[in-house]
Amino acid sequence: MMKNRIQHKTTLISGFTLVEVLIAVLVLSIGLLGLASLQASSLRNNYSAYMRSQAAILAHDMADRIRSNPTAAAVLAGPYSNITASPATDTGCASSACNPTDVATHDAFQWFQNLATLPGGTGTVIGNGINFTVTVMWDDEKRGVTGTGCSGDLTVDLACFAITFML
Repeated sequence: MMKNRIQHKTTLISGFTLVEVLIAVLVLSIGLLGLASLQASSLRNNYSAYMRSQAAILAHDMADRIRSNPTAAAVLAGPYSNITASPATDTGCASSACNPTDVATHDAFQWFQNLATLPGGTGTVIGNGINFTVTVMWDDEKRGVTGTGCSGDLTVDLACFAITFML
């Protein structure tokens, strides 16, 4: 009789192949790139929200300045009725007594100094002695745009925040 020979096949399982490792590294790197992109987007949006908060603070600051000087604010074509640029010099009302018109000039000068903290920051105040609109504008995406139309197109115009109030 013949002896049955039983052959045992021994298969060694020795771990991952190089291809499996490369695929795992590829999947991990794609995930990390997505995470980095998400982080960059988050930082950009957080900065934009911070600028919007600063614009709101500055707009309300000017509204409070107007409300605190009702004598100058109530004049139909007074010093608060059409502010579109910073006065050339400060009237120095912080350290000396001034009339209401000088206080309004001082307010505008200080407000424009504060607007300069925003990238490309500027603003306008339009009023008629009763109703006022304070608009703060800034270059939200830091593209160097200078338009002041407040159209919402940030490739052409500055970002805008506006409040309207009555005395």
